Amino acid sequence: MISPFFSVLVLFWKSAQYLPTNLHALNEQTFKDFEVILLDNGAEEPPDPAVLRQYPSLELHLLSSRTNLGFAGGNNLAAHQARGEYIVLLNGDAFPEPEWLATLHQAALDRPGHCFASRLLDANNPDILDGEWNVYHASGLALRKNHKQPVSLGETKPCHVISACAAASVYPRVAFEQVGGIDEDFFAYMEDVDLDLRLRLAGYPCLYLPSAIVKHIGSGSTGSQSDFAIFYGQRNLIWTFVKNVPGLLFWLLFPIHVLVNLAYLLISLFMQNRKIIWHAKKEAIRDISKIWNKRQQVQSMRRITIWQFARLLNWNPFFPLIKLLSRQYFNWSNNDREPI
Repeated sequence: MISPFFSVLVLFWKSAQYLPTNLHALNEQTFKDFEVILLDNGAEEPPDPAVLRQYPSLELHLLSSRTNLGFAGGNNLAAHQARGEYIVLLNGDAFPEPEWLATLHQAALDRPGHCFASRLLDANNPDILDGEWNVYHASGLALRKNHKQPVSLGETKPCHVISACAAASVYPRVAFEQVGGIDEDFFAYMEDVDLDLRLRLAGYPCLYLPSAIVKHIGSGSTGSQSDFAIFYGQRNLIWTFVKNVPGLLFWLLFPIHVLVNLAYLLISLFMQNRKIIWHAKKEAIRDISKIWNKRQQVQSMRRITIWQFARLLNWNPFFPLIKLLSRQYFNWSNNDREPI
C-alpha cells in the first residue's frame, strides 16, 4: 500500500458540533494525498456515522479510546497508526482553507526536515488573528503571536519560529518519532511548546507559513479559562522550562522563572481560581525529579548550540508583565522570529 504524504490527526471529544465543518474543510483540500485519522478520545457519544458517510472520498480511519487520553496521549495513539511522511495535528474546531495542505506540501518539498506553523484566524471573525505561532519567552512564559490582533498586523513572509500552535501544525514523522512524540504526562496545554522545544533542540527548524490558513474556534472543547485549562497550563509551564532550556542558559534564567511563578501565586490571591493555581504549582514541584530525568534525555539529543536556542527566545523585558496582567497581547517586534 502506498503511503500518503500527510497523516492528518483529529481528536474527537466534546466537538460533535464542529465535526461536519472540520471534515468538509478537509474534503475540500486541493491537495489530495493525505489520510485522516479521527480518534474518538473517550467521548460520551462517538462520531455520528451519518456525518462520516458524507465524505466517502476522504481516506478516513476511525480509532477509539475508552478514556480521554488528553491532547498528548490521543495524538500519540493516532500517530502510531499514521503512515504519512508528515504528521499533521489539526484541532477538531479548526477548519483549513482549501489550499492549506497544498501550501504545506510545497513548503515540505522546498524545505525538507522542517516543521511548519499555520496562520490561525478567528473562525467567528476572520479579520482577526487567532494566532500565528507560539512565542516562548526567556522567563518560560508562552503565548500565541498576535492573538486577537487584526490580520493586518500579521507577519506577511515565511519566517523561522520557535514553536507552532498545535491547532494546525506539521512535523516530519521521523522527527516526531525521534523525540518520542508528545509527552503524555503533560496531558494537555503547553504540550505543543514542549514538543517544539525538543524538536528545535534536536535540530529540526520550524517555519511559519502565513499562506497556510486555518480558521479556529479556540478552546472549543475545554474553555480557555476553565479550571482544566488553568491547572494544566500552570503545571506544565514549569515542566516545559525545566525539561528544555539547555545548559548554562537554564541556570541563568532559572531565577527569572522562579520569580514569574511566584508572581502568578501572588496574583492568584486576588482571583477566584487561586486554589487551582496553587495546586498546579504543587503538582509540578512534586514530580520535578521525574521531569529532571526527562531533561537528561532531552538534552542528550541536543544538536544546536545554546546560542542558537537563545536566539529563538523572546527577550522583551515587559513580556512577563503583559502576560501576567492582561489577556490582550500586543504585537511585539522582537526576536521571536528569524527572517529567511
